[in-house]
Amino acid sequence: MADIVFTTHARAAMAERNIKEEWVWRTIESPKRTEVGKDANTHFLKTIPEFDDRILRVVVNKNIQPNRIVTVFFDRRMRRKR
Repeated sequence: MADIVFTTHARAAMAERNIKEEWVWRTIESPKRTEVGKDANTHFLKTIPEFDDRILRVVVNKNIQPNRIVTVFFDRRMRRKR
């Protein structure tokens, strides 16, 4: 996706948390759920079967061009709600 770029923080978070770039794109392209945060960023959520069915949260700032992936993490709170 050419209109979305990674921030330095997002890249570092992916490396630190063993999150594959493919999972990030999959989550953005076909999320199980989306939310708009208090900061107006869009949160994309999707279960990642390859990572013990944990829920990946990808936070994207859609208010700037190009859109920016702000951070990515496995959301422990969402796992409890399943």
